[in-house]
Amino acid sequence: MNEFFYSLTPDAVINAIEQSGLKPSGHYMVLNSYENRVYDLMLEDESHIIAKFYRPGRWTREQILEEHAFLIELSENEIPVCSPVPFPDGSTLHSFEDINFAIWIRTGGRVKDELTDADLRNLGRLIARIHNCGASKKAPNRLTLSPENFVLKPMAFINGNNLLPSHCREQYIKTAEEIASIYDSLLKDVPLHRIHGDCHIGNLLHGRDGWFFLDFDDFVNGPAVQDIWMLAPAMDSEGSRQRDVLLEGYREFRNFENSWLHLVEVLRAVRYIHYAAWIARRWEDPAFPEIFPHFGTDRYWEDETSDLAKQLKLIKKNLQGQSAPAEPEMELTNKYFFWDME
Repeated sequence: MNEFFYSLTPDAVINAIEQSGLKPSGHYMVLNSYENRVYDLMLEDESHIIAKFYRPGRWTREQILEEHAFLIELSENEIPVCSPVPFPDGSTLHSFEDINFAIWIRTGGRVKDELTDADLRNLGRLIARIHNCGASKKAPNRLTLSPENFVLKPMAFINGNNLLPSHCREQYIKTAEEIASIYDSLLKDVPLHRIHGDCHIGNLLHGRDGWFFLDFDDFVNGPAVQDIWMLAPAMDSEGSRQRDVLLEGYREFRNFENSWLHLVEVLRAVRYIHYAAWIARRWEDPAFPEIFPHFGTDRYWEDETSDLAKQLKLIKKNLQGQSAPAEPEMELTNKYFFWDME
């Protein structure tokens, strides 16, 4: 199944769309996506759809349908998201050669390089409305952004597959376990509900009608602050200021406790670990060695181990109420964003 997914051909994509009851014209374009396979297809009536073929084994059918249900619920509450379009039979999910796929209307707009304060306030309001819907019911089949799922299991995969060089293993594991313990203690008094989970600037489109939120593929049950820091990820004072501006808009529609901001640097460390394990799990995909040629080298793991240790030190300083030294403005890398490019 994976081999078929890795080498999806134009004929296979068009056949899948035809079998769903739609009438493709034969014109299509591949869109950027690390995790899934995504295509812009023109139908015979010259309208365009976006077809997403989900990576086999990533999500169950039930988990994908929970994503769709959340998007439809948000759309019904007039929150600007791209929700799946029903196929002619009324369902939102079909399969072809055991690969699940869904379709969306193509949405116009552009990704902004930078966000103004007005943008941040508007987005804060919209994120709060997403969270209001998200808190209204559970998503029992989706992952929870927990220490177990996003630190300990990824770390066990990395260690269990002997990816860590011997001179990094002890420190990497010890640091990751300490981060998991801190995260667990901080999470005890924080409400968890449905959130976007991957709310970075690349998953937002700005068009004539304003903002649109894209790609809920990584939606989880998690703390609200995950969607806040992802949209304003910088570690310096400007990042902190941007998060404050986001929260000005957010608090117009939903409460946000200042104490939840203690999770920002912890969640950043969680991301480091989960991101490394994500690349490792995808290594059999022929695209990944080309995209991440440095992955798995001693230098890669030395840098990861060092970054994780520095992050733990920063977390401890913040929790002790000490002012961390001012950080220079950092160049954000792929590690600061989730792995899909939709």
